[in-house]
Amino acid sequence: MTENNTLKITPEFVMGLILRRRWIILVPLFLSVVLGIYLALALPKVYEAKTLIFVDPQSVPQNYVQAIVTEDAASRINTISQQILSRSNLEKIIQDFGLFKDVEQKDLFMEDKVAMLRKSISVNVIAAGDGRRGTDAFTISFKGKEPETVARVANGLAAYFINENLKVRETQAIGTSDFLDSQLENMRVSLEQVEEKIKEYRKSNMGELPEQLETNLRILDRLQENLTNRQNALRDARLRLAELENQASSRPQSVVVIGGEQGRTEGTASLDDMRAELEELQSKYTDKHPDIIRLKKLIAESEAKATAASATGGSTIAPINRVPAQTRAQMLDVQHEIAVAETDIESLKSQIHEYDKRIEATPKREQELLSLRRDYQNIQTAYDSLLGRKLEADIAVNMERKQKGEQFRVIDPARVPQRPSEPDLKKLFAIVAVMGLGIGGGIAFLIEFIRPSFRKPEDIEALYELPVIATIPTIYKPKQIFWRTIGLASSIIFSIITIGLFAIFAVICVTGGDLVVNAFKKLL
Repeated sequence: MTENNTLKITPEFVMGLILRRRWIILVPLFLSVVLGIYLALALPKVYEAKTLIFVDPQSVPQNYVQAIVTEDAASRINTISQQILSRSNLEKIIQDFGLFKDVEQKDLFMEDKVAMLRKSISVNVIAAGDGRRGTDAFTISFKGKEPETVARVANGLAAYFINENLKVRETQAIGTSDFLDSQLENMRVSLEQVEEKIKEYRKSNMGELPEQLETNLRILDRLQENLTNRQNALRDARLRLAELENQASSRPQSVVVIGGEQGRTEGTASLDDMRAELEELQSKYTDKHPDIIRLKKLIAESEAKATAASATGGSTIAPINRVPAQTRAQMLDVQHEIAVAETDIESLKSQIHEYDKRIEATPKREQELLSLRRDYQNIQTAYDSLLGRKLEADIAVNMERKQKGEQFRVIDPARVPQRPSEPDLKKLFAIVAVMGLGIGGGIAFLIEFIRPSFRKPEDIEALYELPVIATIPTIYKPKQIFWRTIGLASSIIFSIITIGLFAIFAVICVTGGDLVVNAFKKLL
């Protein structure tokens, strides 16, 4: 002891303190170890199985096939987690793996079972390494009381994740392809409608289209040239007709006597000429020709007059311009030529007017057709773009169906856990050891501080600064020696028991308690 009533901590002091206060140290340590063993064996054990899933990138280079599913793996994992942790899916997991079949759990409501199962499942995303963005892997953990069941459920959840990822990617790819297909069909209908409009427009404005302008101009030039030629031919024919009429008018008139002997001869000769002329005209024209109709009428009138004169027995004198049959035929030919020329001229004028209208309407038609073609081109461009995307989507769907896209791959399946994850026995061991030694040691040091005493002559000399001449040892009676021996033996035995229990507690904490429990079961 020093003058200021403080303890001087030395190895000899600590060893003496342990020997003097051994019961104060051993008893709390013993009780703490017993309590730790009880807690290690009595607390419900929760095992955890974990599976590691790798996010395998797309096997086909994106330069060749562009993936449709652009959502990053972390977002997709979160989405799939929400789907798997839904009530309907968790109920299916409970039924498939026979969870909550214990006596204390089988009577729970389904809502409570689902809530407990949801808390037992955890998904942790592992960020990509090497400074890359995205996700390289993630883990799926499941906690439960039975190690085999925990491992099976963890592997089952991994299979659910893999299958659901394939379904999600394929569904998104198929949905994109179907959407593009519907848009492509709508665009195709619009394209056909515009094509039909262009077709109907070209059909209704045939002859006025821009590409027919050169043809119309050439036809117009030819028609104008034909019109000029026909007008010249008409003028020439009219001149020839005038000459023939002048020739016919210059001949003297003769008298035809109808009814007498002479009249019959002259009338007969005149009718013969008209009949000959009629035969000549009929050889060239049809019966509907105006000259043939007029000549038939004239022959019929002459025959009627001759018949009437013959019946009355008188005679009629009629002046007749005796035009030769050849001249009359030429005049008829020229008249016919004039009629045909006039008809042709009218037709040519009508055609020229029609082509003038077509040429004048061509610029307007060109603008209207240009507008239709511009609409058609825009729709065609959009259609071609959608068609290309649709083909890419079909390839992407085929890639997803063949599982060549980004997919999840189990690289570390869940194994049957050998030690429980809860309670944390290592932490429990540290707490029990610190608590047992701390309580006993603290009480021992507190007693030494409150009740100081001299342990050796040096303490007296240091306190009073006087030399110690002699010391008298403690004299123990036989009875005291007996009890001291009994106390020492008891403390040794108790120390051995405490150390043994401490070792057992350490083994339980390291092995999870299964080895000790199995050993006790074998002994029993």
